[in-house]
Amino acid sequence: MSTLERARSRLKAHPLALDAAIASGALVCMVVGSFVDPHGEADVIRGIRSPDLLSLVLMTVGAAALVFRRSVPKTVLAITGTVALVECVTGDPRAPVAMAAVVALYTVASTTDRPTTWRIGLLTMTVLTGAAMLAGPLPWYAQENLAIFAWTGIGATAGDAVRSRRTVVRAMRERAERAERTREEEARRRVAEERLRIARDLHDVVAHHIALVNVQAGVAAHVMDKRPDQAKEALAHVREASRSALNELRATVGLLRQSGDPEAPTEPAPGLSRLDELAGTFRSAGLPVQVARADQGTAVPAAVDLAAYRIIQEALTNVQKHAGPEARAEVSVVRVGPNIEVTVLDDGSGDDATVEVGGGHGLLGMRERVTALRGTLTTGPRYGGGFRVHAILPVKTRTAATGETA
Repeated sequence: MSTLERARSRLKAHPLALDAAIASGALVCMVVGSFVDPHGEADVIRGIRSPDLLSLVLMTVGAAALVFRRSVPKTVLAITGTVALVECVTGDPRAPVAMAAVVALYTVASTTDRPTTWRIGLLTMTVLTGAAMLAGPLPWYAQENLAIFAWTGIGATAGDAVRSRRTVVRAMRERAERAERTREEEARRRVAEERLRIARDLHDVVAHHIALVNVQAGVAAHVMDKRPDQAKEALAHVREASRSALNELRATVGLLRQSGDPEAPTEPAPGLSRLDELAGTFRSAGLPVQVARADQGTAVPAAVDLAAYRIIQEALTNVQKHAGPEARAEVSVVRVGPNIEVTVLDDGSGDDATVEVGGGHGLLGMRERVTALRGTLTTGPRYGGGFRVHAILPVKTRTAATGETA
């Protein structure tokens, strides 16, 4: 940092010292200017004159008032305007006392709004110029009178320009800070959404396959002694469910890998094309599942396809866990206008009503998936027993529509 920059920083940190320096500079300029005779009349040497005592006192008072121009700008303008008015009426030849009033007017204009600047600026210009023309010792058309009018106008205009520039710079800085905060908030929101999405996938995968493993393990333990062949079959289902769970977990956790990782999985996300396979895993676990589809030939976005699959998977898992051993399930996927309607029904008489009452992560995950796609989800007990899950998913999501438009 250069010496000039250090000095400037020090003065900004101590505004009163800066104002004192400005006041001293203004006093020096006024005193030096008071020795110059614009008309060439001289006491000793042509062009040199001596200011009278009253002018020196007025200059000193005006300069001293400038020290407090930041704290009480309008009061300082009133004081400097008064001493300038006295000099305009009594000074002959006139000393540049009005310089202090010009600096004070600049300060007022730079710290207030434009209407106030216009009012105060016009008032100062009118009073000083009018007093100099009408009550001063010089003719009304003297160049000193016109100089007062010009310099007060310049002071007000310069102060208003500085204030406008500060306002623009402040607005630009605020917009930049607001944009930075918006970017940070958007980044945090995307991270939170990604975490929720991965948590939903992990929950769906783990809950589904662990439920199947639990059922098949119970069957194997029950028939191990009397029917070892059936126990082996149940253990084979346990092994298959475990392998499927590991594969899906590997695919889901692989999303956390970097995009350039050669070991990242390339297996596509599950969708409605694997619905029969999904229903088969539940049938092998002892849950009768009927599947009815009326959506053949419907091309749906990947997000809708995955959401429909996960909703059916979680609903059937809840039937397996809560509907009781005699429950049966029905799954239907139907294209209705611009939407895909997914319905899962069961006729269980177990404790599946607690799924709706207690909540849990399964139904919450369903609602989050459907809400993210701007669809609707309805869940609740059926009249006469059982449970119903009904989801309406738009075939064209906002992302897909944007891609087609592009």
